[in-house]
Amino acid sequence: QFDVDQQGCAMKINTDGVLLAAMATADDPRYILDIGTGTGVIALMLAQRFKHAKVEAVEIEETAACTAQRNFTNSTFATRLMVHHVAIEDFYTAKKFDLIVSNPPFFVNDLKNTNPEKGIARHTDAMFFDHLMAKVADLLTEKGEFWFILPIKQAELLIAKAKVFNLNPSHWIALHSDESKAPFRYLVSLKNTTTAPLKQNFYIYQQEKIYTNAYTTLLKDFFLNY
Repeated sequence: QFDVDQQGCAMKINTDGVLLAAMATADDPRYILDIGTGTGVIALMLAQRFKHAKVEAVEIEETAACTAQRNFTNSTFATRLMVHHVAIEDFYTAKKFDLIVSNPPFFVNDLKNTNPEKGIARHTDAMFFDHLMAKVADLLTEKGEFWFILPIKQAELLIAKAKVFNLNPSHWIALHSDESKAPFRYLVSLKNTTTAPLKQNFYIYQQEKIYTNAYTTLLKDFFLNY
């Protein structure tokens, strides 16, 4: 139900982002926040899925924020979308969100990318996850959910940091390329719960270059070739 212009965005639309946007859910969310929106595709997918929700997005990189705003303005959901050009730790609002999502930078203290914009999008330092969790905990409603996607090591780090704020996994999805491969990402929902998380595996390919039925079914409402 929308198009995405990726001009000016170092990080293009990718599998991580679209899987997060297609899987993240909450109980009738009215206010949604996308942290690190990039092109805005995750926010747009959530606006399409949750037809009564207002979706706000935060983006630290100026060119990407402008691209996201242009995509929002050109969409049929324009009145329900808003982007803020600001770092998440400097984002202040009295509003609380029922659903927060993020496909955050994940190369913690690794060699930085020589492309400055891509470096912002993909790299972070160890303190970033502390700032992220503190802000998420402050912005979530009492029954709200925070969904994120990260490589295994970084996901486990963020889950550990969330415990300080009484946020625990409610859904824990291991993403695999195919059934023969170990998981390469965790897609996790954190909320105020003491119940054991629902764990599952999700496979992208059934064989080389052929997607699983689960993958195409999940994304068929967003990609014309599915």
